[in-house]
Amino acid sequence: MRRYRQLTISSENNHVERWLVSYADYMTLMFALFVVLYSLAITKEEEFSVLSDSLESIFVQPEIRTEDGSGVKGEGLLLKNSVESEFNLYGNAITDEERGPELVDGFGDLVNLKKKRLGSPLESLNQELKTALFDHIEAGEAKVELDQDWLTIELSSGLLFGSGSAVATLNAKKVVKDIYEIVKSVDNYIRIRGFTDDRPINNELFSSNWQLSVARATEMLLQLERLGINPAQMAIEGYGEHSPTSSNETEEGRAANRKVVIALSKYALPAKENKVSPEAVNQETVIIEDAKAQKANPEIKVIELPHGGIRITTREEELNK
Repeated sequence: MRRYRQLTISSENNHVERWLVSYADYMTLMFALFVVLYSLAITKEEEFSVLSDSLESIFVQPEIRTEDGSGVKGEGLLLKNSVESEFNLYGNAITDEERGPELVDGFGDLVNLKKKRLGSPLESLNQELKTALFDHIEAGEAKVELDQDWLTIELSSGLLFGSGSAVATLNAKKVVKDIYEIVKSVDNYIRIRGFTDDRPINNELFSSNWQLSVARATEMLLQLERLGINPAQMAIEGYGEHSPTSSNETEEGRAANRKVVIALSKYALPAKENKVSPEAVNQETVIIEDAKAQKANPEIKVIELPHGGIRITTREEELNK
């Protein structure tokens, strides 16, 4: 009788590496998450606000249509983290008329701007200013920097003023004139910021570094205003000794902290609609026509001279003699 040797077949486990599938799915999801976070970080504020409004309209208090056509609002899927109260927005005001400016957190932000309009691109102004101030930048007296919201022109106080003074020097007027030639055609908001070192000051003009920083910023603003910059674009910020960018322990650091910064915002003045009423147009037309009629038909005056004789004239000044 033939004996058949029993063949033992070892079954291999085909599921040993199954965990790699779950791990790959997890890594794919994490990659997608960080791609979305990165895209949100680099998205412009205007585009992000559109996306936010769209998501809010979908997830916050969705409206359900009934058969009769009426809408019923639900509770919504997204809840706000905090409630904006009247105190948070306006401070402790008694009546609506006494409300102060809206309180906004953030350093160097443009406050009280309900409608923000983008101004001229800061990139082109950045290159033009660097070219105009090239000599001062090479000498370490000026610095031009651009970030997402601001184009800042940092000017050393030694270039603009004497020690402990807020009177602009000839060099300051020339530098401001160079800056004006670049920014005169734009309507971007301008913030002029004054900074000092931590050495106390107490002379006949200034009793603190607060006053000195504000006075120097004011002088730069007045220089720009005299040249023709719209005052509505500009504002003054004084930081005194309390926002140093370098250490006050060394002379170089103190010199770096004594400065005036002219900052141009990416936002600009809202466009004004100059609407002239028909009554004003008609009134102006009548005034112009009257002036033309008087000029075309001047009144003839006869003046008796002291020693006899007369003078005939149409000039008004002759009557006052």
